[in-house]
Amino acid sequence: MTDAVTIDAIAGGAPKLALDKLGPLFEQRTGHRLALHYDTMSGIRDKVAAGDKLDVLLMPVPLIDAYVKDGMVKVAGRATLGIIGLGVAIKAGVKVPDISTPDKLRQALLAARAVVHATPSAAPSGAHSDKVIKQLGIAEAIAGRVIHRPGFAGGVAMVASGEAELGIFPKSEIVNVEGVALAGSLPPAMQLDIIYGAGIVVASPVAGPAASFIQFLIEPESRKVWTATGFDPPAA
Repeated sequence: MTDAVTIDAIAGGAPKLALDKLGPLFEQRTGHRLALHYDTMSGIRDKVAAGDKLDVLLMPVPLIDAYVKDGMVKVAGRATLGIIGLGVAIKAGVKVPDISTPDKLRQALLAARAVVHATPSAAPSGAHSDKVIKQLGIAEAIAGRVIHRPGFAGGVAMVASGEAELGIFPKSEIVNVEGVALAGSLPPAMQLDIIYGAGIVVASPVAGPAASFIQFLIEPESRKVWTATGFDPPAA
């Protein structure tokens, strides 16, 4: 049996709920310890560039593949975890706004006292949320009411407390979170489907256990957890 090691893995906020459930199961099965870290995409890129001790990266597939091309992530062991879209968070128990069309979404955002989403320069969801607001033609109208904060770092909590009436985040950062509810997904014409993947850092001294962790994440039983936390299965 392989000696137990610590695997340092870092991810954005989207897969946090799934990883918080799957991590302990992997530890129980293997005896390895997972050190799970979460940050914005810009924060993860900074840590990789600085040479921080990291074994597994969990990021949108285009970013993983860019690291593969640059020789920083191994080709072997790379996996696609699932697809997550963006949704609108509301405080649990309040009336659910109609956001089914771009016009309905525009009305809901204009009516909101405050709207929160991730910082555009720090996360794909934040950049897309900013783009949607601009596409709807309401950027100037609500500029003073838009708050930039990642969902996992207080953004969703602001919705739960009522500080922000609406939040735009990956659905996995909204579902099953106490105090908030999912009003719905962004309208299809304005949706962003983020394909999440995982890869092993070339410099990792625990590449074997890291590969077993990624393999565990895509097992059939693990897929059920991804689905329950808002992810759709990757394309076959």
